[in-house]
Amino acid sequence: MPFFATLLVGILIAWLVVNFVQGPAYFTTIAFIGLTNGAVYALVALGYTLVYGILELINFAHGDVFMLGGMFSATMVVSVFHLAPHASIGALVAAIVGSLFVAMAACGLINVAVERIAYRPLRGAPRLAPLITAIGMSFILENIAIGWKGPGYTAVPSVLPTSAVFSVSGITYTWEKLIVVLITVPVLLVLVWLVQKTRQGKAMRATAQDRDAAAMMGIDVNRTISFTFLIAGGLAGAGGLVYALYFGQIRYDTGFQLGLIAFTAAVFGGIGNLPGAVLGALVIGFIQAFNEGLTWHAPGSDWTESIVFSILILVLVFRPEGLLGERTPEGG
Repeated sequence: MPFFATLLVGILIAWLVVNFVQGPAYFTTIAFIGLTNGAVYALVALGYTLVYGILELINFAHGDVFMLGGMFSATMVVSVFHLAPHASIGALVAAIVGSLFVAMAACGLINVAVERIAYRPLRGAPRLAPLITAIGMSFILENIAIGWKGPGYTAVPSVLPTSAVFSVSGITYTWEKLIVVLITVPVLLVLVWLVQKTRQGKAMRATAQDRDAAAMMGIDVNRTISFTFLIAGGLAGAGGLVYALYFGQIRYDTGFQLGLIAFTAAVFGGIGNLPGAVLGALVIGFIQAFNEGLTWHAPGSDWTESIVFSILILVLVFRPEGLLGERTPEGG
């Protein structure tokens, strides 16, 4: 396997180098697209990895919470702020901040409700039971979205400015990509600070290591788990806002598709590991952008999902701890 992996990585690097040599400016522009996509995936992947780190539960409904966040954001932008293309900077900032707050709060509360109703009663059950329940909750949330917005796409006007932040030697970086990063990075930094530096974050880490020991030390395990779902839901809401603004549309099944990609990113980087989730999301973002954007012998967009999930299978088979090498404990 090491020889095969080395050969595969070597071929990939050679392919990237050839594409870069053929068009450095175009290659760099595609890389910026990959960075933007990876930032969106990171917000969703972190929610998966937070919940798994606490409960060792794959919350398959998380992608659908993200989808509802996008729909909340679309409603706020269109119906509340009445934002139109070429709006003023003040109106744009107010709409983004207001929609971000509503989407994060609503998705956080939805995620807490899902944990309280569907997962907590099954906490001592065999692992198959909460897994099936998570899939069931995913379908329930999708049907709620269909009842609310219908089966078609919910459109969001192109409100993000598309002018260039800079343009150097044919390399252009536009404002709508930078805004996605400017929303994502502070959210990720606040999350890292919350988990690493605050008392509640210490309670989360203690609960992740040993729930029984944490309870004996006076930590309210149920409240800590609910808080984790609240934070994960907030991240999904932020991701929904970014996705809706950047891609301009969202549908009831968007969360299922993107959720699988974000879950793959979390596993690829190391499920249960926050930096690993971000790293995996960025790698997946670059893979998608290069595959769909590069012109020299790229498989094309039809193969993107096949490539992404092939990576998931390879990681699960040969390196289940992910890129950063942190194994999660096999809890009982």
